[in-house]
Amino acid sequence: MAQRLAVSDAAHKKTSRVRVAVRLRPYMGTQDEKDEGPCVKGLDSQNLEIINWRNATETVKYHFDAFHGEQTTQQEVFLSSVKPILSHVLNGQNASVFAYGPTGAGKTHTMMGSSDQPGVIPRAVREVFKLVKAKDDNEGWAYGISMSYLEIYNEKVLDLLSPSSQDLPIRENKDKNILIPGLTHTTISCFSDFDKQFVPASLNRTTASTKINQRSSRSHAILLIKVVRTQRALPHRQQTGKLYLIDLAGSEDNRRTGNQGIRLKESGAINLSLFTLNKVVDSLNSGTAARVPYRDSKLTRLLQDSLGGSAHSVMITNIAPEYKFYFDTFGALNFASKSKLIMNKPFTCETVAVPVLPVKRAREGHEAGGSGTEPQKKKQKDERKTEQDGTLPSSHFPSLSESSVMTRLIALEKLMMNCQDKDKHSMLKDVAQSRKEIQELKEKQREFESKAMLFSRLDGERSFKNSTAPLQRKPSAATKATKQQAVVQPLQVTQLQPLQQLAVVKKQSVCVKKKERKISDQVELPEGKENIIESGWEFQLDTSVLEHSRQKILQVLNTGALKELKGLQQIGDKKAKLILGWREIHGHFIKLEDVMKVEGMTVKRFSTFMKANILSSMGK
Repeated sequence: MAQRLAVSDAAHKKTSRVRVAVRLRPYMGTQDEKDEGPCVKGLDSQNLEIINWRNATETVKYHFDAFHGEQTTQQEVFLSSVKPILSHVLNGQNASVFAYGPTGAGKTHTMMGSSDQPGVIPRAVREVFKLVKAKDDNEGWAYGISMSYLEIYNEKVLDLLSPSSQDLPIRENKDKNILIPGLTHTTISCFSDFDKQFVPASLNRTTASTKINQRSSRSHAILLIKVVRTQRALPHRQQTGKLYLIDLAGSEDNRRTGNQGIRLKESGAINLSLFTLNKVVDSLNSGTAARVPYRDSKLTRLLQDSLGGSAHSVMITNIAPEYKFYFDTFGALNFASKSKLIMNKPFTCETVAVPVLPVKRAREGHEAGGSGTEPQKKKQKDERKTEQDGTLPSSHFPSLSESSVMTRLIALEKLMMNCQDKDKHSMLKDVAQSRKEIQELKEKQREFESKAMLFSRLDGERSFKNSTAPLQRKPSAATKATKQQAVVQPLQVTQLQPLQQLAVVKKQSVCVKKKERKISDQVELPEGKENIIESGWEFQLDTSVLEHSRQKILQVLNTGALKELKGLQQIGDKKAKLILGWREIHGHFIKLEDVMKVEGMTVKRFSTFMKANILSSMGK
């Protein structure tokens, strides 16, 4: 079995436009300031207008998916703009909600809220748990929820759930998904679990006081809620949906905020990332094939899925009504107008199990067949040569019968069984040598039989008197031999003398239990190592060495990445992915035999897998 990425049929056709809502903060003018009133006014639930700075008698009107006025509650913002997209997360799709606007416009209040007026983040997480709980168990799906929380501070990605961590890298896998290696993923089973993790992590976020805002966010904060649902029955489909909840830091005018020193550096990093965000939106709206500058900023790299990616996205633009924020508000509204034109392409991220075809084994068989082409050509060339001159090379002898060979091999085996156990290493070396000679005898046997078949087709009147190795036959039988298959003579005893001498050597140094030996089986070890007979091979290894090798293999199975798993013998790319998938669902392998629970790992394959890896570890 193997896993593959599955995309819903409508994924390539369905698109989702980025939804944009605008929220107007209440007017906060003071007596010290010239009372000019608000510069922005809402017209209805979707339209607003702002005074034209070039001509105060004119206004510029804007239309959005939703407009939330000064009296709009946190609950109304959530129900109108955020709740409709949350159901997609439970179906294996991504969703994104982020707040945008100048500093002091109320972004953090919209996203975080307070204990008596919770914002988008706590309400969205509570709604996700509510949706999961409402799912009928009869649907056959099991749900798992986890959370991650990070901030981008001065172009550094910091883990808020693990404050001691350093700057984390941003990576992209082969499926174009953005990953952050080393980021903490915490499993949560209810809202109280989330609250216990989120509240202290939020205190780790970098904030500072400026002239405009007593608690100004100095970083972009991104909360990730991942929902994984797994089908209980076969084929165990698994769908993964991600919910991004993003509180962006606001753009700042340092002349009004009075930033100096480290505050000025933070402001520069914030404004640069927001400027890159504007470039990304402009590039997406241009409709050209030009490069979208996602990689120019850590923020846009992480928002790659939210803008022009695969997420159902909602942007809540926060604006302030005071005249001193006029140009910030005007710029935010223009950015929101451009953002609502962006089209995303959501799809269902699903992994399913598929049968593994024996492609590798078939390819190996094909290559093995191809490798025999040259010997076959050589054989045909020799046959043609023999037919032309009627001779047989001097190195060819009458055929060696299979029964004769096996009889002598069995005798050699019995001789090995009767000796005392002395030196295992010497025994294994001698067995390897004997196997080599046995293979040579078999090859010579096949060669003799092919020559015998050749003579059966020769004309009986052709003379063999000048042959360097004439057949020993009676003259009266020459004609009869041409009408029937040639008689194959057993190999002379003198030709087996090297084998008998080898048997004498083995009698002195080799001993193996009869039930643990099978001559026809062998394992090829790395260069410089001895061959070990397959049946009962584990009994020939030292117990401590065997146990160390087993523990080493188990460690790789439990902790190894895809590349390390593929480094094991008998484990290819598909089998390695299966092991990773099984490990992610069921946890670590308690013992090596648990590998047989992985789809496609039979008892025979497990035996071969263990033997190959243990012997390979001995060769290193």
